[in-house]
Amino acid sequence: MTIEEILSGESKNVEFKENLPEKSIKYMKSVVAFANGTGGKIIFGIADKTREVVGFDKEDVFQKMDAIANAVSDSCEPAIIPDITLQTVDGKTIIVVEISEGRQRPYYIKALGKEGGVYVRVAGTTRLADEYMIKELMFEGSNRYFDQALCTGLNITDADIDALCKAMKEQAIKNAPNEDQKALVKEVGRQQLRSWGVLIEREGKDYPSNAYAILTGCGGLHVATQCGVFKGTTKEVFVDRREYTGPLWEQIEEAFQFVLRNIHLGATIVGVYRQDVYEIPPDAIRELIINAMVHRLWKAFHKECYAKLIVMQSHCRNHWFYRKSGSFYFT
Repeated sequence: MTIEEILSGESKNVEFKENLPEKSIKYMKSVVAFANGTGGKIIFGIADKTREVVGFDKEDVFQKMDAIANAVSDSCEPAIIPDITLQTVDGKTIIVVEISEGRQRPYYIKALGKEGGVYVRVAGTTRLADEYMIKELMFEGSNRYFDQALCTGLNITDADIDALCKAMKEQAIKNAPNEDQKALVKEVGRQQLRSWGVLIEREGKDYPSNAYAILTGCGGLHVATQCGVFKGTTKEVFVDRREYTGPLWEQIEEAFQFVLRNIHLGATIVGVYRQDVYEIPPDAIRELIINAMVHRLWKAFHKECYAKLIVMQSHCRNHWFYRKSGSFYFT
């Protein structure tokens, strides 16, 4: 732990504790949260508010290390094995407890049980996981994901699969920046859809996964994108609002065009020509929207929820892009 890392403060993967609390549950929540996420470090001996390096006396630091190891071993289920080390910063000794990303999720505090003892990390805070997050962690712990699961109730034909393959190729050609790139676009076949998890092959027949339903807008999952412009700097009055459904590539394009319609357009002179220039580069807008679609957390539950993905403030106008679905949300 360097002084630069300390000065940068707490984050999704770092938490400071000035002292070793008498009740271990005060930091055990963060232990299980790190294990349920991408791992992290708890640094004992640093004030979380001032980031001052307090440290510990060398006489009892090993006793504190043992206490931490015993508390983690006794309090967490499944078992979590922390890496506990000593480090000297500014001439003072601190304790670094590193928790690796867990593979047997969900991890929870034994005394609180699985219903009330599962915690996750959100930005620089530790939060109690709700029912839906716990079930998603269970999916991850069993190496299963919602979009890879069979979409029950959705029946597709060979014609539907062929139409999807054709549409995906056409969209790839449309998105190619030049003729050379368009010529490189290959056919999309069933085997490729299977390798992507869009189709599930069973006994020689292809069935749709939830990814198929999400991608095509079929299957009753109500995958939709909401876009809105608010008046002023609050979210109280809509100036414009749209909801787009259908295949994801259509939602992306419609959301992209919505943003372009609602941001300022200026101009610059290049030689003797006038060239229109958006206040935000269109390529950046499109990348943000695509990333919002791709880097998502699908939820295997029919619960309507929202997540703010893009916030662009310009001249007291708020442009918000939302992703909405009856089966998932973003984090």
